[in-house]
Amino acid sequence: MLKTMLLSGAAALCFAVPAFAEIEIHDSYARAATPNSKTGAAFMMIHNKGGEADRLVSASSAAAARVELHTHLEDANGVMKMMHVEEGFALPTDGEIAMKRGGKHVMLMGLTQGLNHGDAISITLTFENAGDITVEVPVDLERQDHATMSHGSDS
Repeated sequence: MLKTMLLSGAAALCFAVPAFAEIEIHDSYARAATPNSKTGAAFMMIHNKGGEADRLVSASSAAAARVELHTHLEDANGVMKMMHVEEGFALPTDGEIAMKRGGKHVMLMGLTQGLNHGDAISITLTFENAGDITVEVPVDLERQDHATMSHGSDS
């Protein structure tokens, strides 16, 4: 009898807990244009493996004075411009955020350390529902596998 009551209580508790997103982050890397750059960027794939939809709302890192979520958008003249996305990025259930060069990324401004090839930096990603997730991001100054940004002509 006691065993049945405990199992029933445990089952009820399981159903009462909200379903949080199951976030997986992989294929991450960071880079800067030059060893003395004051800005850099981090790229990664963020997957929501179920639960509920979520939103990446901010990022932080001791490697930079300021960290923002950015993307590139094409203006009326066909020129790509980088912009801060204050509302963050939606992460649908069973969906992903592809953070890659020329698109969505974590912008690191006022670097507090050099981004040297082979090093790693910690970045904390803050999600609306899942909370904070800290990831160790390797610095890879040679990587070329993500799309590169194309600029429109000024003519």
